[in-house]
Amino acid sequence: MNIVISDDYQDCIRNLSCFSKLDGHQVSIHRDTLTDEAAIAERFAQADVALLVRERTRITASLLERLPNLKFISQTGRAANHVDLAACTARGIPVAAEGSATHAAAELAFGLLLASARNIVVEAERFKSGQWQTTLGVSLRGRTLGIAGYGKIGSTVAGFGKAFGMKVMVWGERPDSSRRAREDGFEVVADRREFFSRCDALSIHLRLTPSSCGMISASDLDLMKPTAILVNTSRAEVIAEGALASALQAGRPGFAAIDVYEREPIHGADHPLLKLPNALCTPHIGYVERDTYEAYFNFAIEQALAWERGEPMNLLNPEVWERRRTA
Repeated sequence: MNIVISDDYQDCIRNLSCFSKLDGHQVSIHRDTLTDEAAIAERFAQADVALLVRERTRITASLLERLPNLKFISQTGRAANHVDLAACTARGIPVAAEGSATHAAAELAFGLLLASARNIVVEAERFKSGQWQTTLGVSLRGRTLGIAGYGKIGSTVAGFGKAFGMKVMVWGERPDSSRRAREDGFEVVADRREFFSRCDALSIHLRLTPSSCGMISASDLDLMKPTAILVNTSRAEVIAEGALASALQAGRPGFAAIDVYEREPIHGADHPLLKLPNALCTPHIGYVERDTYEAYFNFAIEQALAWERGEPMNLLNPEVWERRRTA
């Protein structure tokens, strides 16, 4: 197989233990993200298999028309909104996706919350510049943690909050997640005005779907306390465009810790949030740790090898294979 891997920012994939499973295959690895369709088409022109790192490269219908050699797409992680699945199905290209970063993402979310509450980054940087104790932090114990999106990651963060002595409440937008939250012993708040106004900390874990895009509005943020901390490690688009930067400038919420952005990667600090003193920003590292990478890429590599054997697994469009098998 000719396999092309793009967007390996850290140049780490070749050093993963699972990478040896591709011995004997032609593998090309690229560290950067391309946005020009012609350049992306040139990169993947000879690929039998495109192995995608999360949502870093978009696979559109027009791009697929430029890739007549492409036969299979193997995705790291389950999220595949960046792949035009209908176009892949129409062209007979199976798309496989599997893998979860629940604990890695949850750890970062709570780490950002703790760092924000205790001013860890600010104090460490000021200490390096010769200063000593310049702020008063805030304890998490006894404060209210709001969870927006009670899936695997959200429920894990809720458990962390409980372990730290926080009062955890869940925004009850969906009956199934509300039921699970109640079963886990957490308060469910259906009224959005009550939810946003009560949060001392808000951790967002909403999946990006057409219905969740822009779900959190400027009006919601305006309800938050000036002492509140907002943490978003899910997707930037679940907050209305431009609303968070404006809200932080207005002081409600008082602070935000952000790991996700509308366009990525960001170079040259070219984002409004990076210019705000009350924002702690990390470069989408929620899932970027060795154990998760080993799991993600082991799945992606096994998916490609299984397809080569004629036994594809984890297909998002299994009808493609069924159609080929019965033809």
